[in-house]
Amino acid sequence: MGREIERKFRVTGEDWRGQVSETHRLEQFYLFVREDASVRVRIRDGASARLTIKTGIGMDRGEFEYDIPLADAEALRASRVGIVVEKTRHIVPLGAFRVEIDVFAGALAGLVMAEIELQDTSDAPTLPAYLGREVTGDARFTNARLAIDGRPDDA
Repeated sequence: MGREIERKFRVTGEDWRGQVSETHRLEQFYLFVREDASVRVRIRDGASARLTIKTGIGMDRGEFEYDIPLADAEALRASRVGIVVEKTRHIVPLGAFRVEIDVFAGALAGLVMAEIELQDTSDAPTLPAYLGREVTGDARFTNARLAIDGRPDDA
């Protein structure tokens, strides 16, 4: 079974910018969203697309990803629920881990979030100072909820 274990944070500083190893432009939209499952299409750098099915809630979730033709992704955009989430993802190495920092644009402009993907729920990387409040368990900060509900009032 595909699995994703990640912690999610608000980003409070800019210190990460000098440590970026790669950057990608992402557009993603949702075809289906409920509390414990979602189906997402993501277009990366305008050149490739993936369909992702996520199950479960919290830090440890099911995740199944499949490459799809870019033309199919573009055609599916008309069937989305909510907004298209636009963001630039910056990858910052963190020892054996990596921090994925998303700088949102469009309707979510000004929001900056970070995710650290883990191998196991017991992993405890040393957190850099630019990571602020952890929002791993706060459903309002999932990309699916951002697409449906918009930016939370306290974001």
